[in-house]
Amino acid sequence: MTSPWIDLPSHRRWLTGHFEHLLAFGRRTPYPGGGAAWLDDAGAPWLEQGLQTWITCRTAHVYSLGALLGIPGSRPIAQAALDGLTGPLRDAEFGGWFTQRAADGSTPDDKAAYSHAFVMLAASSATVAGLRDAPALLAEATGVFERRFWDEASGRVVDTWDRSFTSLDPYRGLNAAMHTVEAFLAVADVTGQRLWLERAGRIAAFAVAAAAGNQWRLPEHYDSTWQVELELNADRPDDPFKPYGATIGHGLEWARLLLHLEAAGADGVDWLPAAVALFDRAVADGWAADGAEGFVYTTDWSGRPVVRDRMHWVVAEAIGAAAALHQRTGEARFAERYAQWWDYAHRHVIDHEYGSWHHQLDPANQPSGTVWPGKADLYHAVQATLIPLLPLAPTLATSLARGLVSRSPLA
Repeated sequence: MTSPWIDLPSHRRWLTGHFEHLLAFGRRTPYPGGGAAWLDDAGAPWLEQGLQTWITCRTAHVYSLGALLGIPGSRPIAQAALDGLTGPLRDAEFGGWFTQRAADGSTPDDKAAYSHAFVMLAASSATVAGLRDAPALLAEATGVFERRFWDEASGRVVDTWDRSFTSLDPYRGLNAAMHTVEAFLAVADVTGQRLWLERAGRIAAFAVAAAAGNQWRLPEHYDSTWQVELELNADRPDDPFKPYGATIGHGLEWARLLLHLEAAGADGVDWLPAAVALFDRAVADGWAADGAEGFVYTTDWSGRPVVRDRMHWVVAEAIGAAAALHQRTGEARFAERYAQWWDYAHRHVIDHEYGSWHHQLDPANQPSGTVWPGKADLYHAVQATLIPLLPLAPTLATSLARGLVSRSPLA
């Protein structure tokens, strides 16, 4: 069977149009004083959720991409988000960035690798887009991450410090590590320093080995000596950042990242077979696992569904992984899955009334908000529209700046 429609010019036009609709939905995201607000179902700022660093970073990233594509209104929104990272979310006393600033102005006593990885990604994209203060922010963010979160001996990242960077939490996790790989790839492109690519490869090699030793169901939780903790959070399996069991979306996301590493020239692993194995395991375990369309959120270690809700980001990552694998291999099966999952997203996940994507659906594919109320941000959906249009390397912002849209080998 030939590719259903992944390479059709009309589909590529649709992707660009949907990208523009997503950015239009987020036009009210600027937070008073700098940063980006959590959005409600209709796209209004949900100020009671406070100012979240990860949302602010993702917003700076996606609207920088919009600015690079010449979408009017994107640059001011990207700059407003970036101003949150140089202003209220930055810890001027101890360095680094708070995970959030609550609506009452208070800040928690932790500094997270997850947040700091996204600061690097945001600063990288903003630098490419020519935003004010972005290069200085990138230099600061990479310096903080290198000093505080990068563990050279293990070739991995630590997870969480207290505010003053004096007490390190024993938890180690692959969610933050995964987004660090994404950020390091972008930093390598923007700075031209291969060191960041080599570090990304070391992190990913550990993840591949962990997955390969566990039937390609990726163990994500570890103690301070990197001993796996398979039962962590069994009592709260739908945790938004550290769920119990195998997280289907992360298997898909890692599959795509491995292909970006391969395309960038990273050493260490035969990336393609690992990417295919991660993808196939996630699809076999996660897609329609309970008889209904959609990806379940998590499974246990035998592949049985645990949390059956459908999170929007999982199908977005499935689309991206299928597009990347099709580009890399030319195999029709990936294009067929790509079309199937866009059809599913169009039927159930894209909100045709208010815009953007429903962030959570229940097992019957009806909107829910028990884990992800509202529509926090646009990052996963936006990237699902751009990954099919771009080569596997360089990373998104750099590809757009070089005019590489629709120049993949199979386009």
